[in-house]
Order: sequence, then C-alpha cells, then structure tokens
Amino acid sequence: MTGRQRVRAALEHRQPDRVPLDFGGCNQTTAHVGVIAGLREHYGLERRPVQVEEPYTMMGRFDEDLKAALGVDVDALLPLGTFFGVPRDDWKDYTMEDGLAVRVPKGFNVTRDPNGNIYAYPEGDTSVPASGVMPKGGWYFDAIIRQPPLPADDRDLRLADNLEEFTEVTQAELDFLAAQLPANRQSGRALFGVVPGAGLGDIACVPGPWLKHPKGIRDITEWYISTASRREFLHRLFDRQTDIVLANLAKIHRAVGEAMDLAWVCGTDFGTQSSTFCSPQTYTELYQPYYLKVNNWIHRNTKWKTFKHCCGSVTTLMEGFIDSGFDVLNPVQWTAANMEPKGLKEKFGDRIVFWGGGVDTQRTLPFGTPAQVRQEVLRACEIFAPGGGFVFNTIHNVQARTPIQNVIAMLEAVKEFNGGQR
Repeated sequence: MTGRQRVRAALEHRQPDRVPLDFGGCNQTTAHVGVIAGLREHYGLERRPVQVEEPYTMMGRFDEDLKAALGVDVDALLPLGTFFGVPRDDWKDYTMEDGLAVRVPKGFNVTRDPNGNIYAYPEGDTSVPASGVMPKGGWYFDAIIRQPPLPADDRDLRLADNLEEFTEVTQAELDFLAAQLPANRQSGRALFGVVPGAGLGDIACVPGPWLKHPKGIRDITEWYISTASRREFLHRLFDRQTDIVLANLAKIHRAVGEAMDLAWVCGTDFGTQSSTFCSPQTYTELYQPYYLKVNNWIHRNTKWKTFKHCCGSVTTLMEGFIDSGFDVLNPVQWTAANMEPKGLKEKFGDRIVFWGGGVDTQRTLPFGTPAQVRQEVLRACEIFAPGGGFVFNTIHNVQARTPIQNVIAMLEAVKEFNGGQR
C-alpha cells in the first residue's frame, strides 16, 4: 500500500497492511523544532537548520528526507498564515535560546525584555502591542490577553468585533495550497489540510494573536463565562462564523479537489485532565448544530474525512462528536480520567477513527526509559490497531527536550508492531 492507501483504509475502518504513521500532518501531530533537529542528526541526514512551521508553539517541519527515513504516511497541506499572522512563504535565520540555529518565517519578529522574556507580534509589527510571550526558560509562546473594556450592557456587544478574524480565503491563500499538490502527488502520502475558521470558541484562537488590535471578548475566563451568560450572542457569532466557513470550503475544494484526504475542522478543547469544560447538554445545544453543518457540507460535497482535535477527558462527549459528523478524534488522551483505551476502542472504535494515543507525552516519552516507551507503544497499537480506525501519533506534540533515544524507541516499537516494516 502507498501511504495514502494505508491512511484511507484506516479512515474507512478497514485493516491496512500496517499501522499508518503521522508526524507533521498538522499542528497537533508534530514535534518541537529541537526534537526534529535531533532526529535529523540521528538518521545522518543533511545538516541544515530546521524550519519552524509554527512559531507560536515552535513546532518544526518534517522535510521529505526525514519523512522518508521515518516512514511517515501523511503530508501536511499547510495554510499560508501562522498564528502570529505572518506568512510561510519566505524564511530567515533565527537562533533559539539554547543556541540551535533554525529558520523562521521572514515576517516573524521578536523583542526581549531585561528579564529574558521574548515577545512576538501580530504580523511581525513591533509597533503594536505584543500578542505572545515566551517566558525566560520557556520553549513556547503564551498568548497575551489584549481585551479592551467590554460594554457595561451586553446588548452593546458588537458581533463584528469577534468576527474580525473570520474572513473569506484570498486567492493568495488558495494559490499557496495548490502549489503544494505536485509534491504530494509524488510522495504518495495522504494529504491533511485545514478548514480555516471552523474552530468554534477555540481557546487558542480567542485572544486573536494574529490581530493587531483585537476587539470584543478576548479574555479566556470571560469567554468561558460567556458560554453560560451570553449564549444568544455566541449562537449568532457561531452562525455567522459557520456561513464564512462554508463559503471558504467551496473555494478550497475548487482549489485542491480530491487531492486532500482529511480536513482539520476543529481544535476546540472540551476536556481537562479530569473532566470537561462543559456538559454534554451544553455541547449539544451550543456547538453541535454548527459542527454538523460544516461536516455535512464536507461529506456531501467531497470525499474528505473530518478531524476533531480535543484534549482531555471527553468520554462523555464522544457520542456528541460522532453525532456532529466528526470522523476522527485526536489526540486520544487516554492519560486523562475515564479514557481507558480498551473501553474507547470497544465502545467507539467502529464509529470514529483514533488518530493519536500512541504514547504519553506528559510522562513516559519525556521522562521514561526507552523500554517503558516501547512497552507503552506496543500496548497502544495492540488495542487500537485491530480492524483499522487507527493512525499512530503521540498524545499531542512531542515536546521540547524529549530525549531522542525515547523518540527512536517509539518509532522502532511502531516498526516492531508492523512486523519490521517502515
């Protein structure tokens, strides 16, 4: 099987010839740039700076030579813009705080304060307030909340303020997508694209790190309060947001057609380590109608499968995700409460694909031994792989400073499970 055939079999709940492998398919299935540099060195690949595909999280690019070495089955169909609103169409040199030389988008600009904190700016414009900060000793940027005072009366909230970031895709963005198709056709891998703006209330997006002067509800606590106290406002917001998404879907489908296999629809996290951010009833009433509208459009007009990223303990929301038309769940955080792998597979495995769940990135992968990593990977594959419906990836991204020997142990364990095939 080609990578694309292998992934399509898994997405259709058919048994592929081996467990498909994804690293770098999207912003939640990749690795910190330092880990990628370490993998390149381990496999003896050309020494060159790794590209930072997403400066917000400092996640790096898996180049073709590394993907071939790992046996990756998925290519990313990258959008033009990053979280700080700078395009991925030109690059410059950048040195990480640990001295690692990398490449970042040319428009990505930072400043440093006397305490060693690093500040990033929307569209790289250092004349406006910073929208992200990497604390001294940190490895990622945190969003800076820049919410202006809200009106005393909720009736004076302006829908347009929280719709500013939801716009129709431009021709430049569509051309950027189309330009990536020839390389994917040559690779034979599955193609994983993004539906822009479909993450309803995605808390990573609410602060608007790519906006120079965000208006409306931008504070994270205020947003969660709004899901209870301003629900009518959010319904109107989600309704208009979904209309824009549907218009964009039609344009994207015309640009890439059926070359794309999987659509990243939503990254809204509904789970915590021990519970959920909302009840199943709230999910069904506030979110499901709009997700269903997006997923129905995709299923009626394309052959794409739809991807839902949601961390945490979400067993009580699984039926809602399925009823919303999602085909895939990621990152399958079975380390959270009530997310026992066998129970997930038995109860939901014939109705939703598990993309992730391969190894714990909070404890085992960064702090365990290679033997412990191997054992955990083999157990995950034994549970999730039978009958298809499983694509191997870690439980969210491989974090900075994860020991390379543990990452290699993970990859070798997947190869072992697959009978030595990579």
